[in-house]
Amino acid sequence: MRKLFRLLLMLACGLLAACTAAPTPEPPAVARIGYGGSPDTLNPGTAVLTEAYTIFALVYDAMYTYNLDGTYSLGLAESVDRSADGLTYTYKIRSGIKFHDGQPLTARDVAFTYNLNKAHAEYPYMNPYTASMESITAPDDTTVVIRLNAVIPNIESQLVFQYVLPAHVWQAHAAGAAAVEFENETLIGSGPFKLLEYKQGEFVRLGANKQHFSRPPKVDEVIFQTFGNPDALVQAVSTGQVDMITELPNAAAEKLGKAPNVKVVSAAPFAPAVSDIIFNQATSASCPSKSACTGNVALQDRQVRVALAHATNKQQLIDVLLLGKGTPGLTLIPNGLGMWFNNSLQDYEYNPAKANKILDDAGYVPAGWSDGIRCAVPVCPYGSPIMNFRMYWPSDSVDAPRMAELLAGMWKEIGVGVQPQAIDPDALTALCCPAFDFDIMLWGWGSDPDPNLLLNVMRTESIATGSSETGYSNARYDALYEQQSVELDLKKRQALVWEMQRLVHEDAVYIIPYYEMQVQAVRTDRFTGWIVDQNKLDLSDVSSLVNITPVK
Repeated sequence: MRKLFRLLLMLACGLLAACTAAPTPEPPAVARIGYGGSPDTLNPGTAVLTEAYTIFALVYDAMYTYNLDGTYSLGLAESVDRSADGLTYTYKIRSGIKFHDGQPLTARDVAFTYNLNKAHAEYPYMNPYTASMESITAPDDTTVVIRLNAVIPNIESQLVFQYVLPAHVWQAHAAGAAAVEFENETLIGSGPFKLLEYKQGEFVRLGANKQHFSRPPKVDEVIFQTFGNPDALVQAVSTGQVDMITELPNAAAEKLGKAPNVKVVSAAPFAPAVSDIIFNQATSASCPSKSACTGNVALQDRQVRVALAHATNKQQLIDVLLLGKGTPGLTLIPNGLGMWFNNSLQDYEYNPAKANKILDDAGYVPAGWSDGIRCAVPVCPYGSPIMNFRMYWPSDSVDAPRMAELLAGMWKEIGVGVQPQAIDPDALTALCCPAFDFDIMLWGWGSDPDPNLLLNVMRTESIATGSSETGYSNARYDALYEQQSVELDLKKRQALVWEMQRLVHEDAVYIIPYYEMQVQAVRTDRFTGWIVDQNKLDLSDVSSLVNITPVK
């Protein structure tokens, strides 16, 4: 009887197994992001373009995390101790963290990274973060000790974007020119995503690091795909070729928002952003060795730059390019930085008659052979250079082509011509800094949460390192920079930062056309969990990309 029961039971189980099909495995969840650019390099030390830093933030970890609400939280460190004199910070690094190749991440990797950045002045953005660091050591695998040469008010902002590199990969490339020339094509980090495949100018394919210590992604892959123009971006999200696009022309926003399964969202940018009209002011005296410094001599004259400011109708640029969704700009420090933005400055009024008078009084007369364009020098014999400026912008810019067209019309009224040209972002970076092989550029910045980074751009010391894009030099500005970098009293530091903005505004170092809102578009039928309910917006940030899940 027992044998018969067991036989019947086995038969039933067999029949049940035969009737029940094996579950179909879920296809991988792949989120596709469309953007207009591409990383200029995978080397965090030499990278310039925003697209590179978007990828770095996903692939690497840092000592701190910067949150959408503007606060900092500890990242790689589980605790920090600050000495009584404020000069020493001791970080305890979390145990068990691994790089994507399986090697452990320890305090020694952190110290290696900071010392690498400190050793290379040719790292345009990473090196300034270490300016106040006298020494960085790792006495053991879980302890990092940073000794400062002066008390500073912003240790978090100095560490949050110093992405921790694997010493076992980088130590062979740490010395001399190798640190700049290293392409870092494997891009091994410890962050929530790891590099699977990369083709410059085409796409970046990232896989999820499901073992990440604090933010394991819910999706399996994220692919950043480059599109050649804004219309192609809009079409890609409309048709479902991508799930989100990082930017779109404001003129397309209303129509796109009515497309099926597409939502257009806007808010202040996560990284406060600024658009700028950049004047090449590098002189023969300030020109770095081996740099071209071919800028039109007229732009070295403050009176010319002031005249151009008076001839620029910022409100028209805002109305046409942003459909009114922006505010007139003042300084390189954007209004999104709150208390650091000097809102007391009086902007140059739009007044072409005044601009013409400034140039007339300064002796810049129209050249008789140049269709009304003025000479670039007050004394104007035949064949003198004229104010016909080379105007460049990155070819992935959404707004720059139309801005160039509008500026050409405005400036023609005061006898100034432009030669407009879109240039590949990598090539434009090479022409810019520190080559200074241009006259005017239309570009922009994403800001750190602390003003120190953008203030550094206008220092004399930054001309040779490639951080300066204007070649501007002012000894008083340099002295104020040093003061604000160590001032602990918040109000006193604010006053110093405001005074620095006043100096560069009066010198008309830039024309800042506007500060704009972040506008992005996302499909609602593919993934849910995009973070769109905060005061600041960036759907390509790690906060959204580790949170999204496929729509059921």
